[in-house]
Amino acid sequence: MEEQRIVVTKDADFVNSFLLSGVPYKLLLVSTGNISNRELEGIFAKNLSAIVGALEIYEFVEITRTSLIEHR
Repeated sequence: MEEQRIVVTKDADFVNSFLLSGVPYKLLLVSTGNISNRELEGIFAKNLSAIVGALEIYEFVEITRTSLIEHR
């Protein structure tokens, strides 16, 4: 929190923590299901600027195989 880090995770427990206590500072939830590292890397590469832009505005962002979801 002090360093205002963004947690990138596939673990839904972080979502519960974030919604209940506002921790971590910002959260990027990866909701792709089972996916190869190469496919995941491709999703991040394709959407990196959109992810960065969303995290500049929103505290909780979710990426799926096909979309970027900004949670309010």
